[in-house]
Amino acid sequence: WLPTVITLLLLAGCGGKKTEVSEEGPTSAQQQATPIDPATVATITGKILFQGAKPKLHRIMMDQDPVCVQKQKGPVYAEDGQVNDNGTLPNVFVYVREGAEKYTFATPQEAVELDQDGCRYTPHVLGIQAGQTLRILTNDPTTHNIHPMPKDNREWNMSQPPGGAPIEQKFARPEIMIPVKCNQHPWMKAYLGVTKHPFYAVTGSDGTFTIKGLPPGDYTIEAWTATFGTQTQKLSVGAKESKPVEFTFKTSASS
Repeated sequence: WLPTVITLLLLAGCGGKKTEVSEEGPTSAQQQATPIDPATVATITGKILFQGAKPKLHRIMMDQDPVCVQKQKGPVYAEDGQVNDNGTLPNVFVYVREGAEKYTFATPQEAVELDQDGCRYTPHVLGIQAGQTLRILTNDPTTHNIHPMPKDNREWNMSQPPGGAPIEQKFARPEIMIPVKCNQHPWMKAYLGVTKHPFYAVTGSDGTFTIKGLPPGDYTIEAWTATFGTQTQKLSVGAKESKPVEFTFKTSASS
């Protein structure tokens, strides 16, 4: 009977196949959220401008995987270094770097999604709170290999076959920014901004951003780009105030 018991224990320990691999650690979900009066919160609205000649974008060649080529309608170019037609920058991660650490926030229950479509990550840049679920999807009939490369969180590497179940993962600690690659398709890149709070945004095709729900106070705002470096600004917001802010990046700041 002893071998049978050992076998049953091993099976119970395995618990079947799972697609979630998460690192346990203290998150804001384990703390009581700091009460914030919604009648007093402020908003930051802004734009990320660009000055100088637009960088020449790197053309992505997907020939190594015919499936990737078939899903494209024309030439594909890298998203890092893109400049919008209106002279602004997309894919800029803007967040409160300092000033919100005295508050705690409940971890959002809804997941943040990262999709794989046409052998590209969508969105290219995204934000998530520490402890929140990242759900990775695939719409490609080819195998992907999702490989975040953090410095302050645990590194992991998982394959996702065509039609595979979503992969769910969590990051226990704040980190700006975590690069994500696909070992199967080396041109695939994404960046994750992990924060302790919900005060972040990512610019789109118009280069603008909005951060809502800020308690009145003094803050340092940082704008991060994959190509042109980072910039910070200090500002104060009063109760119910809507504060405009602009960042301007230049070609000479390119890395």
